[in-house]
Amino acid sequence: MSLAAKLQLRQSQSLVMTPQLMQSIRLLQLTHLELERFVDEEIERNPLLERIDPGAEAPVEPYPETPPETASSEADWFSDEGAAWSAEAMADKLDTSLENIFPDDPGTVDRLGPDLSAQWKSLAGGGTASEGLNPEDLAAAAITLRGHVAEQVAFAFADPAARLVAAELADGLDDAGYLRTDPTETAERLGADPAFVGEVLATCRTFDPPGIFACDLAECLALQLACRNRLDPAMKAMLGNLELLARRDFQALKRICGVDEEDLVDMMNEIRALDPRPGLAFAGGTADAIVPDVLVRQANDGSWAIELNADTLPRVLVHQAYFAQVASQVRDQAEKDFLGECMQNANWLTRSLDQRAKTILKVAAEIVRQQDAFLAHGVRHLRPLNLRNVAEAIGMHESTVSRVTSNKYMLTPRGVFELRYFFTAAIASAEGGDAHSSEAVRDRIRQLIDEEKVDVLSDDSIVDILKKSGIDIARRTVAKYRESMNIPSSVQRRREKRALAGVGV
Repeated sequence: MSLAAKLQLRQSQSLVMTPQLMQSIRLLQLTHLELERFVDEEIERNPLLERIDPGAEAPVEPYPETPPETASSEADWFSDEGAAWSAEAMADKLDTSLENIFPDDPGTVDRLGPDLSAQWKSLAGGGTASEGLNPEDLAAAAITLRGHVAEQVAFAFADPAARLVAAELADGLDDAGYLRTDPTETAERLGADPAFVGEVLATCRTFDPPGIFACDLAECLALQLACRNRLDPAMKAMLGNLELLARRDFQALKRICGVDEEDLVDMMNEIRALDPRPGLAFAGGTADAIVPDVLVRQANDGSWAIELNADTLPRVLVHQAYFAQVASQVRDQAEKDFLGECMQNANWLTRSLDQRAKTILKVAAEIVRQQDAFLAHGVRHLRPLNLRNVAEAIGMHESTVSRVTSNKYMLTPRGVFELRYFFTAAIASAEGGDAHSSEAVRDRIRQLIDEEKVDVLSDDSIVDILKKSGIDIARRTVAKYRESMNIPSSVQRRREKRALAGVGV
Protein backbone atom coordinates (compact mmCIF):
# COMPACT_ATOMS: atom_id res chain seq x y z
CA MET A 1 0.00 0.00 0.00
CA SER A 2 1.58 3.25 -1.15
CA LEU A 3 0.96 6.69 0.33
CA ALA A 4 0.80 9.61 -2.07
CA ALA A 5 -0.60 13.13 -2.13
CA LYS A 6 -3.42 13.80 -4.56
CA LEU A 7 -6.12 16.38 -5.26
CA GLN A 8 -9.82 15.57 -4.99
CA LEU A 9 -12.78 17.73 -5.99
CA ARG A 10 -15.72 17.33 -3.59
CA GLN A 11 -19.03 19.19 -3.47
CA SER A 12 -20.89 19.61 -0.17
CA GLN A 13 -23.37 21.89 1.52
CA SER A 14 -22.81 23.63 4.83
CA LEU A 15 -24.27 26.50 6.81
CA VAL A 16 -21.76 29.17 7.80
CA MET A 17 -22.41 31.09 11.02
CA THR A 18 -22.06 34.62 9.74
CA PRO A 19 -22.38 37.57 12.12
CA GLN A 20 -25.81 38.34 10.68
CA LEU A 21 -26.98 34.77 11.21
CA MET A 22 -25.70 34.80 14.81
CA GLN A 23 -27.52 38.09 15.34
CA SER A 24 -30.81 36.66 14.09
CA ILE A 25 -30.50 33.66 16.39
CA ARG A 26 -29.57 35.81 19.37
CA LEU A 27 -32.51 38.16 18.87
CA LEU A 28 -34.95 35.28 19.38
CA GLN A 29 -34.02 34.73 23.01
CA LEU A 30 -33.76 38.39 24.07
CA THR A 31 -36.41 39.83 26.35
CA HIS A 32 -38.13 43.01 25.23
CA LEU A 33 -35.91 45.11 27.55
CA GLU A 34 -32.75 43.49 26.20
CA LEU A 35 -34.08 43.94 22.67
CA GLU A 36 -34.66 47.65 23.28
CA ARG A 37 -31.08 48.08 24.50
CA PHE A 38 -29.75 46.14 21.52
CA VAL A 39 -31.72 48.26 19.04
CA ASP A 40 -30.53 51.47 20.73
CA GLU A 41 -26.93 50.33 20.37
CA GLU A 42 -27.47 49.53 16.70
CA ILE A 43 -29.04 52.94 16.09
CA GLU A 44 -25.99 54.61 17.67
CA ARG A 45 -23.67 52.68 15.35
CA ASN A 46 -25.75 52.85 12.18
CA PRO A 47 -26.76 56.30 10.84
CA LEU A 48 -29.30 54.73 8.46
CA LEU A 49 -31.47 53.35 11.28
CA GLU A 50 -34.16 55.51 12.81
CA ARG A 51 -36.51 54.83 15.73
CA ILE A 52 -40.17 55.80 15.57
CA ASP A 53 -41.57 57.31 18.76
CA PRO A 54 -44.50 55.38 20.28
CA GLY A 55 -47.83 56.84 19.29
CA ALA A 56 -46.42 58.76 16.33
CA GLU A 57 -47.38 57.93 12.79
CA ALA A 58 -44.40 56.72 10.82
CA PRO A 59 -43.83 58.86 7.75
CA VAL A 60 -44.09 57.04 4.47
CA GLU A 61 -40.68 57.49 2.96
CA PRO A 62 -40.51 56.68 -0.76
CA TYR A 63 -37.29 56.45 -2.65
CA PRO A 64 -36.28 59.98 -3.57
CA GLU A 65 -36.05 60.91 -7.16
CA THR A 66 -32.55 61.14 -8.52
CA PRO A 67 -31.42 64.66 -9.39
CA PRO A 68 -30.30 65.00 -13.00
CA GLU A 69 -26.80 66.04 -12.08
CA THR A 70 -26.19 62.97 -9.90
CA ALA A 71 -27.97 60.38 -12.03
CA SER A 72 -24.78 58.96 -13.53
CA SER A 73 -22.93 58.76 -10.20
CA GLU A 74 -25.81 56.98 -8.45
CA ALA A 75 -26.21 54.62 -11.37
CA ASP A 76 -22.56 53.66 -10.98
CA TRP A 77 -23.04 53.33 -7.21
CA PHE A 78 -25.83 50.79 -7.54
CA SER A 79 -24.57 49.07 -10.65
CA ASP A 80 -21.15 48.25 -9.22
CA GLU A 81 -22.58 45.47 -7.10
CA GLY A 82 -25.27 44.38 -9.56
CA ALA A 83 -28.44 44.82 -7.43
CA ALA A 84 -26.47 44.86 -4.19
CA TRP A 85 -29.53 44.57 -1.97
CA SER A 86 -31.21 41.68 -3.73
CA ALA A 87 -31.71 38.35 -1.97
CA GLU A 88 -29.26 36.66 -4.33
CA ALA A 89 -26.53 39.25 -3.75
CA MET A 90 -26.91 39.12 0.02
CA ALA A 91 -26.84 35.32 -0.08
CA ASP A 92 -23.58 35.37 -2.05
CA LYS A 93 -21.99 37.90 0.28
CA LEU A 94 -23.10 36.12 3.47
CA ASP A 95 -22.28 32.65 2.11
CA THR A 96 -25.77 31.35 2.91
CA SER A 97 -29.23 31.69 1.39
CA LEU A 98 -31.89 33.75 3.08
CA GLU A 99 -34.17 30.70 3.13
CA ASN A 100 -31.89 29.20 5.78
CA ILE A 101 -32.49 32.17 8.06
CA PHE A 102 -36.04 33.16 7.15
CA PRO A 103 -37.81 29.97 5.97
CA ASP A 104 -41.23 31.63 6.17
CA ASP A 105 -40.25 34.81 4.35
CA PRO A 106 -37.15 34.48 2.13
CA GLY A 107 -37.76 37.91 0.66
CA THR A 108 -37.27 39.55 -2.70
CA VAL A 109 -35.59 42.66 -3.94
CA ASP A 110 -38.65 44.76 -3.15
CA ARG A 111 -39.09 43.34 0.32
CA LEU A 112 -35.55 44.40 1.14
CA GLY A 113 -36.48 47.92 0.23
CA PRO A 114 -38.97 50.32 1.82
CA ASP A 115 -41.79 47.73 2.01
CA LEU A 116 -39.97 45.91 4.80
CA SER A 117 -39.83 48.95 7.04
CA ALA A 118 -43.49 49.60 6.23
CA GLN A 119 -44.35 46.40 8.07
CA TRP A 120 -42.99 47.94 11.23
CA LYS A 121 -44.55 51.32 10.50
CA SER A 122 -47.98 49.72 10.57
CA LEU A 123 -47.62 48.53 14.17
CA ALA A 124 -49.75 50.36 16.73
CA GLY A 125 -47.95 52.57 19.18
CA GLY A 126 -47.66 51.67 22.83
CA GLY A 127 -49.20 54.91 24.10
CA THR A 128 -48.70 58.61 23.85
CA ALA A 129 -45.64 60.47 24.95
CA SER A 130 -46.09 62.14 28.28
CA GLU A 131 -45.44 65.81 28.59
CA GLY A 132 -45.00 68.15 31.48
CA LEU A 133 -43.72 67.55 34.96
CA ASN A 134 -43.64 64.04 36.39
CA PRO A 135 -44.87 64.06 40.02
CA GLU A 136 -42.63 61.09 40.82
CA ASP A 137 -39.58 63.30 40.23
CA LEU A 138 -40.62 65.41 43.24
CA ALA A 139 -41.25 62.47 45.57
CA ALA A 140 -38.91 62.05 48.53
CA ALA A 141 -36.33 59.31 48.29
CA ALA A 142 -37.14 56.10 50.15
CA ILE A 143 -35.54 55.77 53.59
CA THR A 144 -32.97 53.00 53.71
CA LEU A 145 -32.26 50.79 56.69
CA ARG A 146 -28.83 52.34 57.26
CA GLY A 147 -30.26 55.85 57.03
CA HIS A 148 -32.95 54.95 59.55
CA VAL A 149 -30.34 53.50 61.92
CA ALA A 150 -28.04 56.51 61.46
CA GLU A 151 -30.79 58.85 62.64
CA GLN A 152 -31.24 56.79 65.81
CA VAL A 153 -27.48 56.62 66.42
CA ALA A 154 -27.29 60.42 66.44
CA PHE A 155 -29.84 60.60 69.29
CA ALA A 156 -28.81 57.49 71.23
CA PHE A 157 -25.10 58.30 71.72
CA ALA A 158 -23.53 61.51 72.91
CA ASP A 159 -19.99 60.09 72.97
CA PRO A 160 -18.27 60.45 69.56
CA ALA A 161 -16.43 57.16 70.13
CA ALA A 162 -19.72 55.34 70.71
CA ARG A 163 -21.15 56.92 67.55
CA LEU A 164 -18.14 55.69 65.59
CA VAL A 165 -18.57 52.14 66.89
CA ALA A 166 -22.31 52.20 66.22
CA ALA A 167 -21.75 53.42 62.67
CA GLU A 168 -19.24 50.64 62.11
CA LEU A 169 -21.70 48.06 63.40
CA ALA A 170 -24.45 49.51 61.21
CA ASP A 171 -22.24 48.95 58.17
CA GLY A 172 -22.30 45.24 59.01
CA LEU A 173 -26.08 44.95 58.67
CA ASP A 174 -27.50 42.98 55.75
CA ASP A 175 -30.77 43.78 53.99
CA ALA A 176 -32.75 41.67 56.50
CA GLY A 177 -31.32 43.61 59.48
CA TYR A 178 -28.96 40.89 60.76
CA LEU A 179 -25.46 41.73 61.96
CA ARG A 180 -23.03 39.86 59.71
CA THR A 181 -19.78 41.10 61.31
CA ASP A 182 -18.14 39.79 64.48
CA PRO A 183 -18.21 42.44 67.27
CA THR A 184 -14.82 41.16 68.49
CA GLU A 185 -13.24 41.76 65.09
CA THR A 186 -14.86 45.19 64.99
CA ALA A 187 -13.29 46.03 68.36
CA GLU A 188 -9.86 44.89 67.15
CA ARG A 189 -10.15 46.87 63.92
CA LEU A 190 -11.15 50.06 65.77
CA GLY A 191 -8.75 49.50 68.69
CA ALA A 192 -11.65 49.67 71.15
CA ASP A 193 -12.41 47.68 74.26
CA PRO A 194 -14.61 44.62 73.39
CA ALA A 195 -16.76 45.33 76.46
CA PHE A 196 -17.38 48.88 75.19
CA VAL A 197 -18.36 47.55 71.76
CA GLY A 198 -20.71 45.10 73.48
CA GLU A 199 -22.41 47.94 75.36
CA VAL A 200 -22.88 49.90 72.14
CA LEU A 201 -24.28 46.81 70.43
CA ALA A 202 -26.73 46.24 73.30
CA THR A 203 -28.03 49.78 72.85
CA CYS A 204 -28.28 49.33 69.08
CA ARG A 205 -30.42 46.25 69.60
CA THR A 206 -33.08 48.48 71.15
CA PHE A 207 -33.45 50.46 67.93
CA ASP A 208 -36.48 50.43 65.67
CA PRO A 209 -37.52 48.14 64.06
CA PRO A 210 -37.23 45.57 66.86
CA GLY A 211 -35.03 42.64 65.96
CA ILE A 212 -32.24 44.40 64.04
CA PHE A 213 -28.59 43.86 64.97
CA ALA A 214 -29.38 40.21 65.84
CA CYS A 215 -26.87 37.54 64.87
CA ASP A 216 -29.36 34.73 64.14
CA LEU A 217 -33.08 34.03 63.89
CA ALA A 218 -33.54 33.02 67.53
CA GLU A 219 -31.91 36.23 68.74
CA CYS A 220 -34.00 38.30 66.30
CA LEU A 221 -37.22 36.79 67.62
CA ALA A 222 -36.03 37.18 71.20
CA LEU A 223 -35.42 40.91 70.71
CA GLN A 224 -38.94 41.38 69.35
CA LEU A 225 -40.49 39.40 72.20
CA ALA A 226 -38.47 41.40 74.75
CA CYS A 227 -39.82 44.60 73.19
CA ARG A 228 -43.34 43.22 73.82
CA ASN A 229 -42.41 42.07 77.34
CA ARG A 230 -43.18 38.48 76.40
CA LEU A 231 -39.73 36.86 76.72
CA ASP A 232 -40.48 34.52 79.63
CA PRO A 233 -38.53 31.30 80.44
CA ALA A 234 -40.96 29.11 78.46
CA MET A 235 -40.53 31.30 75.37
CA LYS A 236 -36.75 31.25 75.77
CA ALA A 237 -36.87 27.47 75.86
CA MET A 238 -38.90 27.40 72.64
CA LEU A 239 -36.52 29.82 70.88
CA GLY A 240 -33.66 27.56 71.87
CA ASN A 241 -35.34 24.62 70.11
CA LEU A 242 -36.65 26.13 66.88
CA GLU A 243 -35.67 22.97 65.01
CA LEU A 244 -38.31 21.05 66.99
CA LEU A 245 -40.87 23.70 66.06
CA ALA A 246 -39.93 23.33 62.40
CA ARG A 247 -40.45 19.56 62.64
CA ARG A 248 -43.82 20.06 64.43
CA ASP A 249 -42.58 17.95 67.34
CA PHE A 250 -45.06 19.46 69.79
CA GLN A 251 -44.76 16.69 72.36
CA ALA A 252 -41.05 17.42 72.85
CA LEU A 253 -41.72 21.17 72.95
CA LYS A 254 -44.35 20.80 75.66
CA ARG A 255 -41.92 18.78 77.75
CA ILE A 256 -39.01 21.19 77.26
CA CYS A 257 -41.04 24.38 77.77
CA GLY A 258 -43.12 22.93 80.62
CA VAL A 259 -46.46 24.08 79.21
CA ASP A 260 -49.73 22.43 78.21
CA GLU A 261 -51.38 22.30 74.79
CA GLU A 262 -53.24 25.61 75.17
CA ASP A 263 -50.15 27.55 76.23
CA LEU A 264 -48.13 25.94 73.43
CA VAL A 265 -50.68 27.07 70.84
CA ASP A 266 -50.59 30.63 72.22
CA MET A 267 -46.78 30.68 72.10
CA MET A 268 -46.80 29.45 68.50
CA ASN A 269 -49.28 32.16 67.52
CA GLU A 270 -47.05 34.81 69.08
CA ILE A 271 -44.02 33.59 67.15
CA ARG A 272 -46.01 33.56 63.90
CA ALA A 273 -46.84 37.24 64.48
CA LEU A 274 -43.12 38.19 64.58
CA ASP A 275 -41.05 39.37 61.64
CA PRO A 276 -38.05 37.12 60.93
CA ARG A 277 -36.53 39.75 58.58
CA PRO A 278 -37.30 43.17 60.06
CA GLY A 279 -34.85 45.04 57.85
CA LEU A 280 -36.71 44.22 54.65
CA ALA A 281 -39.28 46.87 55.52
CA PHE A 282 -36.68 49.43 54.37
CA ALA A 283 -35.59 47.56 51.25
CA GLY A 284 -35.27 50.06 48.43
CA GLY A 285 -35.55 47.60 45.57
CA THR A 286 -38.72 47.57 43.50
CA ALA A 287 -40.07 44.64 41.55
CA ASP A 288 -40.25 45.18 37.82
CA ALA A 289 -43.69 44.65 36.36
CA ILE A 290 -43.94 41.83 33.84
CA VAL A 291 -44.86 43.09 30.40
CA PRO A 292 -46.41 40.27 28.33
CA ASP A 293 -45.08 39.68 24.84
CA VAL A 294 -48.26 37.99 23.60
CA LEU A 295 -51.89 38.93 24.28
CA VAL A 296 -54.59 36.25 24.18
CA ARG A 297 -58.30 37.03 24.45
CA GLN A 298 -61.49 35.23 23.55
CA ALA A 299 -63.00 36.23 20.22
CA ASN A 300 -66.70 36.65 19.54
CA ASP A 301 -66.92 33.29 17.77
CA GLY A 302 -65.50 31.42 20.78
CA SER A 303 -61.99 31.03 19.41
CA TRP A 304 -58.86 32.69 20.79
CA ALA A 305 -57.50 35.91 19.31
CA ILE A 306 -53.71 36.06 19.55
CA GLU A 307 -51.66 39.18 18.91
CA LEU A 308 -48.28 40.58 19.78
CA ASN A 309 -47.97 43.30 22.38
CA ALA A 310 -46.95 46.40 20.43
CA ASP A 311 -45.23 47.81 23.53
CA THR A 312 -42.58 45.07 23.33
CA LEU A 313 -41.79 45.58 19.64
CA PRO A 314 -39.19 48.21 18.74
CA ARG A 315 -40.30 50.38 15.85
CA VAL A 316 -37.39 51.10 13.53
CA LEU A 317 -37.05 51.89 9.86
CA VAL A 318 -34.28 52.29 7.32
CA HIS A 319 -33.70 55.92 6.35
CA GLN A 320 -33.77 55.47 2.56
CA ALA A 321 -33.82 59.21 1.76
CA TYR A 322 -30.73 59.87 3.86
CA PHE A 323 -28.97 56.92 2.24
CA ALA A 324 -29.71 58.21 -1.27
CA GLN A 325 -28.63 61.74 -0.33
CA VAL A 326 -25.31 60.62 1.10
CA ALA A 327 -24.69 58.08 -1.65
CA SER A 328 -24.93 60.78 -4.30
CA GLN A 329 -22.03 62.67 -2.69
CA VAL A 330 -19.70 59.77 -1.80
CA ARG A 331 -16.64 59.36 -4.00
CA ASP A 332 -14.17 57.49 -1.80
CA GLN A 333 -14.33 53.67 -2.01
CA ALA A 334 -13.88 53.23 1.74
CA GLU A 335 -16.84 55.50 2.38
CA LYS A 336 -18.87 53.57 -0.18
CA ASP A 337 -18.04 50.31 1.56
CA PHE A 338 -18.99 51.75 4.94
CA LEU A 339 -22.28 53.10 3.64
CA GLY A 340 -23.04 49.82 1.90
CA GLU A 341 -22.33 47.86 5.07
CA CYS A 342 -24.61 50.16 7.06
CA MET A 343 -27.43 49.64 4.58
CA GLN A 344 -26.95 45.89 4.61
CA ASN A 345 -26.91 45.73 8.42
CA ALA A 346 -29.96 47.97 8.64
CA ASN A 347 -31.95 45.82 6.22
CA TRP A 348 -30.83 42.67 7.98
CA LEU A 349 -31.85 44.04 11.37
CA THR A 350 -35.33 44.99 10.19
CA ARG A 351 -35.75 41.56 8.64
CA SER A 352 -34.54 39.88 11.83
CA LEU A 353 -36.96 41.89 13.96
CA ASP A 354 -39.78 41.09 11.57
CA GLN A 355 -38.98 37.38 11.58
CA ARG A 356 -38.60 37.37 15.38
CA ALA A 357 -42.10 38.79 15.77
CA LYS A 358 -43.55 36.26 13.32
CA THR A 359 -41.80 33.36 15.05
CA ILE A 360 -43.03 34.38 18.52
CA LEU A 361 -46.57 34.72 17.18
CA LYS A 362 -46.40 31.35 15.46
CA VAL A 363 -45.11 29.54 18.57
CA ALA A 364 -47.66 31.28 20.80
CA ALA A 365 -50.50 30.36 18.44
CA GLU A 366 -49.50 26.70 18.56
CA ILE A 367 -49.28 26.76 22.36
CA VAL A 368 -52.76 28.26 22.56
CA ARG A 369 -54.06 25.61 20.17
CA GLN A 370 -52.52 22.82 22.25
CA GLN A 371 -53.64 24.28 25.61
CA ASP A 372 -57.12 25.41 24.62
CA ALA A 373 -58.67 23.40 27.47
CA PHE A 374 -56.47 25.13 30.03
CA LEU A 375 -57.57 28.58 28.88
CA ALA A 376 -61.21 27.53 28.97
CA HIS A 377 -61.37 25.40 32.13
CA GLY A 378 -58.24 25.94 34.25
CA VAL A 379 -55.06 24.20 35.34
CA ARG A 380 -56.73 20.80 35.77
CA HIS A 381 -57.04 20.62 31.98
CA LEU A 382 -53.41 21.52 31.23
CA ARG A 383 -52.09 19.02 28.70
CA PRO A 384 -48.59 17.53 28.73
CA LEU A 385 -46.48 19.34 26.16
CA ASN A 386 -42.82 19.50 25.18
CA LEU A 387 -40.74 21.56 22.80
CA ARG A 388 -40.60 18.84 20.18
CA ASN A 389 -44.40 18.72 19.83
CA VAL A 390 -44.55 22.44 19.08
CA ALA A 391 -41.48 22.34 16.81
CA GLU A 392 -42.93 19.55 14.67
CA ALA A 393 -46.33 21.24 14.47
CA ILE A 394 -44.97 24.55 13.14
CA GLY A 395 -42.08 23.13 11.12
CA MET A 396 -39.23 24.64 13.09
CA HIS A 397 -36.24 23.28 14.96
CA GLU A 398 -36.61 22.44 18.63
CA SER A 399 -33.79 24.82 19.57
CA THR A 400 -35.63 27.69 17.87
CA VAL A 401 -38.75 27.01 19.93
CA SER A 402 -36.59 26.85 23.05
CA ARG A 403 -35.12 30.29 22.33
CA VAL A 404 -38.52 31.79 21.56
CA THR A 405 -40.10 30.55 24.80
CA SER A 406 -37.22 31.75 26.97
CA ASN A 407 -38.23 34.74 29.16
CA LYS A 408 -41.36 35.46 27.11
CA TYR A 409 -44.75 35.96 28.76
CA MET A 410 -48.33 35.53 27.63
CA LEU A 411 -51.32 37.45 28.97
CA THR A 412 -54.41 35.22 29.09
CA PRO A 413 -57.85 35.54 30.72
CA ARG A 414 -56.42 33.35 33.50
CA GLY A 415 -53.40 35.57 34.18
CA VAL A 416 -49.87 36.14 32.95
CA PHE A 417 -47.80 33.02 32.34
CA GLU A 418 -44.31 32.41 31.05
CA LEU A 419 -44.39 30.46 27.81
CA ARG A 420 -42.33 27.74 29.51
CA TYR A 421 -45.19 27.23 31.98
CA PHE A 422 -47.21 25.45 29.30
CA PHE A 423 -44.49 22.82 28.77
CA THR A 424 -44.98 20.15 31.43
CA ALA A 425 -44.05 16.49 31.84
CA ALA A 426 -46.58 13.74 31.23
CA ILE A 427 -48.02 11.49 33.96
CA ALA A 428 -49.39 8.23 32.59
CA SER A 429 -53.07 7.44 32.87
CA ALA A 430 -54.09 4.49 35.05
CA GLU A 431 -56.80 3.50 32.58
CA GLY A 432 -54.74 3.75 29.42
CA GLY A 433 -56.24 7.08 28.33
CA ASP A 434 -54.60 10.42 27.69
CA ALA A 435 -51.64 11.37 29.88
CA HIS A 436 -51.96 14.02 32.57
CA SER A 437 -49.88 17.15 32.96
CA SER A 438 -47.54 17.24 35.95
CA GLU A 439 -48.76 20.76 36.78
CA ALA A 440 -52.36 19.54 36.84
CA VAL A 441 -51.34 16.67 39.14
CA ARG A 442 -49.61 19.15 41.48
CA ASP A 443 -52.76 21.22 41.66
CA ARG A 444 -54.81 18.09 42.42
CA ILE A 445 -52.42 17.13 45.26
CA ARG A 446 -52.61 20.65 46.68
CA GLN A 447 -56.41 20.54 46.61
CA LEU A 448 -56.56 17.16 48.38
CA ILE A 449 -54.32 18.44 51.19
CA ASP A 450 -56.22 21.73 51.50
CA GLU A 451 -59.49 19.84 51.88
CA GLU A 452 -58.16 17.78 54.82
CA LYS A 453 -60.27 18.17 57.94
CA VAL A 454 -59.67 15.65 60.73
CA ASP A 455 -58.02 12.79 58.88
CA VAL A 456 -54.66 13.65 57.34
CA LEU A 457 -53.84 12.02 54.02
CA SER A 458 -50.55 10.19 53.77
CA ASP A 459 -48.63 10.03 50.51
CA ASP A 460 -49.88 6.47 49.99
CA SER A 461 -53.48 7.62 50.48
CA ILE A 462 -52.97 10.39 47.91
CA VAL A 463 -51.57 7.83 45.46
CA ASP A 464 -54.68 5.65 45.89
CA ILE A 465 -57.03 8.61 45.38
CA LEU A 466 -55.18 9.73 42.25
CA LYS A 467 -55.21 6.21 40.79
CA LYS A 468 -58.97 6.02 41.31
CA SER A 469 -59.27 9.26 39.30
CA GLY A 470 -57.17 7.78 36.48
CA ILE A 471 -53.68 9.10 37.35
CA ASP A 472 -50.94 6.47 37.57
CA ILE A 473 -48.29 8.00 39.83
CA ALA A 474 -45.68 6.64 42.22
CA ARG A 475 -45.46 7.50 45.91
CA ARG A 476 -42.00 9.07 45.57
CA THR A 477 -43.37 11.33 42.82
CA VAL A 478 -46.16 12.50 45.12
CA ALA A 479 -43.59 13.20 47.85
CA LYS A 480 -41.42 15.14 45.38
CA TYR A 481 -44.34 17.27 44.18
CA ARG A 482 -45.49 17.88 47.77
CA GLU A 483 -42.01 19.03 48.85
CA SER A 484 -41.71 21.29 45.81
CA MET A 485 -44.88 23.08 47.00
CA ASN A 486 -43.44 23.43 50.55
CA ILE A 487 -46.16 21.20 52.03
CA PRO A 488 -45.06 19.31 55.17
CA SER A 489 -45.40 15.56 55.50
CA SER A 490 -48.52 13.87 56.86
CA VAL A 491 -46.83 13.31 60.24
CA GLN A 492 -46.02 17.01 60.62
CA ARG A 493 -49.48 18.08 59.44
CA ARG A 494 -51.14 15.68 61.87
CA ARG A 495 -49.11 17.03 64.81
CA GLU A 496 -49.98 20.60 63.93
CA LYS A 497 -53.69 19.88 63.55
CA ARG A 498 -53.83 18.10 66.90
CA ALA A 499 -51.92 20.88 68.64
CA LEU A 500 -54.17 23.55 67.16
CA ALA A 501 -57.23 21.55 68.14
CA GLY A 502 -55.96 21.21 71.69
CA VAL A 503 -55.81 17.40 71.56
CA GLY A 504 -53.00 15.50 73.31
CA VAL A 505 -50.37 14.09 70.98
